[in-house]
Amino acid sequence: MANFKITISDTKGKSMSKELKDSDANPLLGLELGQETDASVVGLNGKLKLTGGSDKSGVPMRNDIHGAARKYVLLSKGVGLQDAEKGQRVRKLMRGNTVSEEIYQINCKFDGELPVEEAPAEDAPESAEEKSEDKKE
Repeated sequence: MANFKITISDTKGKSMSKELKDSDANPLLGLELGQETDASVVGLNGKLKLTGGSDKSGVPMRNDIHGAARKYVLLSKGVGLQDAEKGQRVRKLMRGNTVSEEIYQINCKFDGELPVEEAPAEDAPESAEEKSEDKKE
């Protein structure tokens, strides 16, 4: 019963989010960061490259930790470490590079251009203006 929130970015800088549940999410289980998969999983034509993610607690995935386990790692720079001074090392909790059921959010890079979805025009402000005009008359 895997549920993923997938953030997909294209080469032009646009991004979109999709939520995959249950059987739709199964093709992503077992993939590692850096691997490519077919984008038909999210309804696009092309390929997706996994670039990162995090679990339900917000622990980030790291490319150099193998497997799906959570481990304490001694870091001096890179993913999951901010504001480290020169020579400083910090032991932090990181998630491995394999997608498992504990992963909550996945970041992907799409090899093509994402379709433009236009935001629906809000009718609420127009109807509010019409109501105020009706009251004035």
